Amino acid sequence: MVGASGDWRAAINTSTPRAHQVAARSSKSTTVHEVDDTGLAELRAARDDLVQEEHQGSDRFTLAHGPFTYWERTLRVGPMADDTRPELHRVVETIDYRAAVGVWRPLFAWPLRRAVKRRRTPWWAPPDRLDARAATVLSLLACIQVVDGYLGTVISQTITFAADEFDRGDTAQGVTLATVRLGIIVALAVVALADRRGRRRLLMATALLAVAVTALGALSPGLWFLGGTQLVGRGLTTGMGILIGVFAAEELPRGSRAYGVSVLALSAALGAGMAVWVLPVADIDLRAWRSLYLVPLLAVPGLVAVGRRLPESRRFTANIGDAPSSTGPEDDSDHDVRRRIEGRRLLLLAVAAFLLLVFAAPASQFQNDFLKDHRGFSASGISLFTLLTTTPAGIGVFLAGRAADTRGRRGVAALGLLGGTAFVVAGYHATGALMWGSTLAGSILGSLTVALGVYGPELFSTRNRARANGLVVTLGVAGSATGLLLVGMLSDRFGSYGPAFTVVAIGPVLAAVLVLGWFPETARVELETLNPSDANLSE
Repeated sequence: MVGASGDWRAAINTSTPRAHQVAARSSKSTTVHEVDDTGLAELRAARDDLVQEEHQGSDRFTLAHGPFTYWERTLRVGPMADDTRPELHRVVETIDYRAAVGVWRPLFAWPLRRAVKRRRTPWWAPPDRLDARAATVLSLLACIQVVDGYLGTVISQTITFAADEFDRGDTAQGVTLATVRLGIIVALAVVALADRRGRRRLLMATALLAVAVTALGALSPGLWFLGGTQLVGRGLTTGMGILIGVFAAEELPRGSRAYGVSVLALSAALGAGMAVWVLPVADIDLRAWRSLYLVPLLAVPGLVAVGRRLPESRRFTANIGDAPSSTGPEDDSDHDVRRRIEGRRLLLLAVAAFLLLVFAAPASQFQNDFLKDHRGFSASGISLFTLLTTTPAGIGVFLAGRAADTRGRRGVAALGLLGGTAFVVAGYHATGALMWGSTLAGSILGSLTVALGVYGPELFSTRNRARANGLVVTLGVAGSATGLLLVGMLSDRFGSYGPAFTVVAIGPVLAAVLVLGWFPETARVELETLNPSDANLSE
């Protein structure tokens, strides 16, 4: 699974000059053991936990498989200084390693140091071990996802303040937010090209263009201009999100695809959180909200660096690139059968996305307006509320990814749909501590719907994966626009958001029924088994 690139092989081949360069920048862990013969034998056995080792002789072990660009473990065995216990050996175990996590290395420094000392897989590791390439690709995609999360959130965080400057009401906000969803046309063009031209090229071009278009929002002379720039920018951002999910599914092992989706969801949440962190700037001046649209420009150098390191998806290369398909030609009957299967899968996913986002989109987009105009929160208060009620959801996202890989997608997703919806609705009816508690519970339970995110990339062949997911998102966007218009109009009519959200809550309830009754279970199934027309790649 290392891939065809010599650069990637060199990164994990301990006999090359590249490996020695990596070693010079590696971390080191040294542990002194006092063990008997049995303990010594255990230390001298090659590890197969977080990392799989190869024995090189002379008590030296190197990397066979694992999320490291460099790994070397050596043992120095000698007698104990205390001659009274001749049955014991003094063993100095030294491990030199460099994790394939890129800029995220400081975040993993402490847990990795603990993990490499122990001969067992840590609880936070993916269910199926990643190799150096998969870990590197996931870490690079996570960097892009942070930017994507910010770009996708900035309009929802600022539209209330923009509407104040331009003297517009709830209905105008709802219409603007609904109009922004029309940017899905841009996303569809991006993903269609990605199925023909490659994931990497389109992903990086889209990311840079999305940042530039978003920055134009700072120049808005009116709500119409902000909506227009966000229509294009949000379309590009949506395309980014689709391609990131597709890219991850095409690189990760079968038992860690949902885990990867959860990591990427947390990365997106980090980006969205950054938009919340800087939101108090809007309290400085009536026009200060504009500065939030310039922040993503700071990410441009990082995006360029990521683009230089990110390889093309290995499954795209195998199925659409230079490598020939291993499945051979298929007759018309097989082709028609697979088209019908993918058509049914597309319908299921699209309907579920519509039903979910009829509720989820307005629940997110109108929260700031609800807090500001109906509960009297300032920008700083909104920021504090959002951070305190959504940050704990990260735990749910991470655990949901692992549970979806080990226990199945459907049950986890249904629990998130039903539980999250119930508590979010309660939060829009409540005040004070009950509002805080209900919103927090809704955020944690709603995070379990991350299990749905892995279905899209799994259920379509490589030749159609990006386009099919674009169509699913299109129906989801239609649901978003419908929900935004409904909630905007109903809240203006009733003077409260609570009744409006009670009405649209029927959407996720129906989605849960659909998931439990008709969705297939795809946990730990190879993409090539789900899509037999694809080339069969070994892990």
